[in-house]
Amino acid sequence: MARIPTPETEPVLLNKTDLCKSLGISTQAFDKWDVPIHSKKGRECLYTMADVVGNRVANERKKHISRPVEDEDDKPNIEFERYRLTKAQADGQELKNEKDRKEVVEVAFCSFVLSRIAAQISPVLDQIHIRVKRKFPDMPERTVDAIRAEVIKSQNTAAQLANGIEDLLDEYIGSTD
Repeated sequence: MARIPTPETEPVLLNKTDLCKSLGISTQAFDKWDVPIHSKKGRECLYTMADVVGNRVANERKKHISRPVEDEDDKPNIEFERYRLTKAQADGQELKNEKDRKEVVEVAFCSFVLSRIAAQISPVLDQIHIRVKRKFPDMPERTVDAIRAEVIKSQNTAAQLANGIEDLLDEYIGSTD
């Protein structure tokens, strides 16, 4: 059987301006690519799309080959470290914004507030047994002493609350995990 020869097709040639328009890039960017000129027609340089695609593929291969394999024990990964730094800065800014909006507070502030509240509650609790005795003068003294003992327990609990805030925070975080 005889073979039918296929006619060779001539490549479509494009000038730099038309090529850059079709690629959506500037002529300055195209010049940096160093695509080989297929032919010249007067002062006009003509290129084939195959040469452009070959140039871009070779450029990508060169990027991947020229990248040395880094020994992870010797050098930190710069991109990863940059990512971590950026993330830490973003988290810090987000926390600062939440503080400015009064959505979060520090544990030290909570301890300070709770100790102040306990200091305000303590005198009120200290007066309970005296007020009860005034309202009910015929109440037996041992009942008043029992009330005083319970009030003292409540005062101690309120005073210890500010000191235990960090333990409570650790317990809360442990229960949510």
